[in-house]
Parts: sequence; structure tokens; C-alpha cells
Amino acid sequence: MNRNEALSLLKEYVKDEKLVKHCIATAAIMHEIAEELGEDADRWEVIGILHDIDYEMVGGDMQKHGPTGYDILKKHGVSEEIAEVVKRHNHTLFGDYERPVEIALQAADSISGLIIACALVKGGKITEVTPKTVKKKFKEKCFAAGCDRDRIRMIEKLGFELPVFYEIAIRGLVRVKDELGLQ
Repeated sequence: MNRNEALSLLKEYVKDEKLVKHCIATAAIMHEIAEELGEDADRWEVIGILHDIDYEMVGGDMQKHGPTGYDILKKHGVSEEIAEVVKRHNHTLFGDYERPVEIALQAADSISGLIIACALVKGGKITEVTPKTVKKKFKEKCFAAGCDRDRIRMIEKLGFELPVFYEIAIRGLVRVKDELGLQ
């Protein structure tokens, strides 16, 4: 499955434009992490796009989120490898993340919202967000409070110091800034 096919499938199940943008943002960061690690960046990007495919369908029910996404993906012939990562990304059901792709998804899922919030403070200018900006806002627990700092810190398991990860994530978001409605 390629990026465009994944986006098309996502949009069959997700109508909320903010959620679609969140998936695109998470995917862009996943792509960059994969490149840094020498992994399959296109596959990791597809995982990022599809990770919340079931969110609207389950109505936010965290007991169903992930496993329902797995079922949707398998119904559409998506590989077991991709479907399994989507199934397991719900940290309220699973949490024993050892595989790099799973760790990366946890970190990318949370950092995407934090960095986009930083961009919005700067008038939507993602190109003006720096690792220093993110570091400062990371420390402010009330800023982008829904972005789980512990899940972001998981990236350290892959050998990335947080400032380096911020730089990687910003680079990914700049790459898709037009799709996200940012400058």
C-alpha cells in the first residue's frame, strides 16, 4: 500500500479534517524517523496515516480503538505487519513496546500535536518552530496538555536525544505543511 492509497482508505473512515491532518502529521514524522534509522520510510508513513482509522467508528472507546482498526485494515487486504502495529498503538490497551516501529509511532503520535501547537502560537508558521521552541513548550505541562510527554520520551529508546527528535519531527511536518494548512 502506498501513501495515496492509505490516505484514500483513511478518508473512507475518517471525516473529521482535524483527525485526518493529525494522521498526516504523525505519518510525516514516522517517515523521517524511519529514514534516520534506515527503515522502510514509506511503510512507516503508511502506518502513521492509518493509525487512527477506527477512531470515529469506535467513538473514542479506548477498549475498541486499535483492534477495530486492525479489523478494518485486514478487511481491506492491508498486510499483517501494518495492521498489527495499528492494533497495538493504543497505549491504554498495550504498552510493552520494544519494536522500533511501535516506539516511533508512540512518540510521533504525541509530538505531532505539540509541534503543531507551537506552530499555531507562531501564526501557523511551522518554518519558525525550532527545537528550542519545542523544548520550552515541552516543559510547560499545560501547553498542549493532551500530548503525552512520557510517550514522546520513548524515542530515547531508539537512541535519539529529545532535541534531535524535535528537529527530525519538525523536518517531517515542514515537508507536509501545505496539507496541514501551515506555512
